[in-house]
Amino acid sequence: MQYLMDQDRGDIALAIDPRMPLAPANPEETGLELSFMLRLAAKCAAEQDTVTPTHLADRMKLPKVLINLLIKELVKLAFLEARGLAGEDVKSDIRYALSTKGMEYAREAARLSQYVGPAPVPLEAFSRQIGLQSIHNERITRARLIESLEGLVLSPSLVGKLGPAMNSGLSILLYGPPGNGKTSIAERTSRLFLQTIWVPYAIEVGGHVITFYDEAVHQATTRETGKPYPKADQRWIECRRPVIKTGGELTLDLLDLTFSEGSTVYEAPMHLKASGGVFIIDDFGRQQVAPQALINRWIVPLERGYDFLSLHTGRKFKVPFDELVVFSTNIAPKDLSDEAGLRRLKYKIYVANPSRDEYIRIFQSYADNVSVEMDIHDLGLFYDRKYNCNLLASCYHPKYLLDFIGSYCEFNALPKVASLEMLERAWDGVFTLD
Repeated sequence: MQYLMDQDRGDIALAIDPRMPLAPANPEETGLELSFMLRLAAKCAAEQDTVTPTHLADRMKLPKVLINLLIKELVKLAFLEARGLAGEDVKSDIRYALSTKGMEYAREAARLSQYVGPAPVPLEAFSRQIGLQSIHNERITRARLIESLEGLVLSPSLVGKLGPAMNSGLSILLYGPPGNGKTSIAERTSRLFLQTIWVPYAIEVGGHVITFYDEAVHQATTRETGKPYPKADQRWIECRRPVIKTGGELTLDLLDLTFSEGSTVYEAPMHLKASGGVFIIDDFGRQQVAPQALINRWIVPLERGYDFLSLHTGRKFKVPFDELVVFSTNIAPKDLSDEAGLRRLKYKIYVANPSRDEYIRIFQSYADNVSVEMDIHDLGLFYDRKYNCNLLASCYHPKYLLDFIGSYCEFNALPKVASLEMLERAWDGVFTLD
């Protein structure tokens, strides 16, 4: 762990994660061409009548010292003009406005790319950062796994299989009958990982911008002070490890860059946004594309830890593939892929129907949550009557039965009691007859 010294007090003020990207001290350390940054600064300046160095620093997420260098160059090129102080204090920022020549320069820059916002990080820096904060570097303990699964009734043998699989940071296939918690298990991975990671607002590849940070999937963390870390590169945001879930809507196209013809800006695909976290493919085999095709698409990433993406110009480039990939399905594995494809999925875990004891524990737990009284004797009789070799219990059955009982009793102003009679009524109201 590294530390920053408080310059005023001269003591240790703040512990800093050594993985944190540091702010560039000069234009070269940004990894971007000076011409690229000048065009971006001009486009940001064109957003309003006048701008200050402070405004541009906040908009572009670059240190003010670098912004002053960019402004100086734009003034030298006659693209920016000083318009006086922003306040009455002599220490106030100077306001700047684009000249007529500068407006044309900004319009030309927008024709090349309409991206306006935080300066991107180069692809090399992104790949390096993903390596520093790899999900393989975080170890999961049994205690943390059990805590993350709190509220789920799972057999000890299943938990014992989940631990090594989750800890691998590789790929998992959860399969078995529907309604037994495969999706819930996969989603609980969001509670497993405690480390934060840094994700960029955008990535630059050969002068093209790929937007990356997504508020819908990247949960930004906040410091107690509400201020960013001193000396941190503000082009990166500290976030929890992302957990991204997709289902039947997944297509091969969604695993490639999305290119906007109008703005000439790319958006990162969902599995790239999951870098350093978890990518869940729910209902695997229910997508419009064949499951074998999806597995074929991931053979290289799953085996080698990197993927290839393409710009609309045809240029291909390599990106890291660092995430725990969880496939969840109720389709038999042999019907999903051939042996060569299944071999790429490192861990195969069968999630079975609950035993009689597990069913009763699930029922008791949910009954407490929805304030429905139950008689353990009546529940035992009901279970023995309904579940046999022709019909197996499922983990979702107790919830459906208890929800029906709760609604029925509320409507009829009856006490909420899961008696044998009420369980039979709920069964007829919830499940279809063969």
